[in-house]
Amino acid sequence: MDSGPLLSLMGADAGAARVEARSTPGGFPVFIALREISFARGRFALMGAVVMLITTLVAFLYGLTGGLAADASSAVARLPVGSIVFAAGQGSSPQVSFSNSSVGPAQLAAWQSAPGVGSVAALGIAMSRLTSADSTTSVSVLGVPAALLPPLESGSAPAAGQVAVGAGTARADGVSVGSRVTVGARTLTVSGITADRSYGHAPSVWTTEPTWQQLSGATAPSALAVDPGTADTTALDRLQNTRTVGRAAALAGIDGFSAEQGSLRMIQGFLFAVSALVVGAFFTVWTVQRGTDIAVLKAVGASSGYLVRDALAQALVLLLGGTITGAAVGVAGGALLSSGGLPFVLSGATVAVPVLAMVVLGLAGAALAVRRITSADPLTALGANR
Repeated sequence: MDSGPLLSLMGADAGAARVEARSTPGGFPVFIALREISFARGRFALMGAVVMLITTLVAFLYGLTGGLAADASSAVARLPVGSIVFAAGQGSSPQVSFSNSSVGPAQLAAWQSAPGVGSVAALGIAMSRLTSADSTTSVSVLGVPAALLPPLESGSAPAAGQVAVGAGTARADGVSVGSRVTVGARTLTVSGITADRSYGHAPSVWTTEPTWQQLSGATAPSALAVDPGTADTTALDRLQNTRTVGRAAALAGIDGFSAEQGSLRMIQGFLFAVSALVVGAFFTVWTVQRGTDIAVLKAVGASSGYLVRDALAQALVLLLGGTITGAAVGVAGGALLSSGGLPFVLSGATVAVPVLAMVVLGLAGAALAVRRITSADPLTALGANR
């Protein structure tokens, strides 16, 4: 065929489009359905706004999930070790729980002397209060050797009777190197200022393991921070009644961490499902309204595959516009709120996850909706049903 119809879609008050054909060389133009966006801009703008709002909420939840995770676990998550060892006494099974774990002297000695183990450090964790001349703050107190401290911004690692505090805590409480503060019932000297870390949503302060025992009242460390090296940790666990897990898996041992993160991720999943359903419902209605127009296109030679690709391209334009705008709004809003103290962490990589998920799931919903294009009957447009 030397020439084919070039189809131009015009909008109508009822939202249906009429097809105007004129002869031109080159066959069908690409993406006929995209021209509907300009003719039915009101309904597409409304649908784009819905996608944008859902994406904004998802992006904000991603940032909040990451921020709360860091606020609850960064003191453990950023330890420079590969594994955490939890322990229990005789007659009890060790659990991945910092609050229920206690490492006895024999267990500590066995791990330190085990062949193949790279390094073993006692790790004590307790919740307490830090009181300075200016304020009182709830803190998490970690008793560790100097090798496990966060990077020091000033001062030095704590010795007996000393404590290192995070930079944020130092600013908020008006303390500096050499200040005297009360942690629990003990008065300690601030030896250094470290990078900010937190545990259980409380800023972390760091001291030696013996000093930690004195101010917490504990008689044994909570866990061991271990570089397992080439050691057979399974055999050691069996012999010593301990349980060794990777540092990431150890975060489940923080009280409330798994429940908090699980709830937020479940909400994200529901939002993704809602997005797919909303987009699918929109394109189902839109495809039904375009039924006669689709039949006309097929009657003048358009293939079903062409029309399906065309409709999916229309959905892709809608989804990309809505998700990119929504992600930008979510990041900007989260950054604004985080300046006021809200835990919010969102990077380029984590922004891409909700955007891609929304686009893929939205296209899946749209694909299900436009299946009826393949069954559109060209005879309908020619009046066979009259």
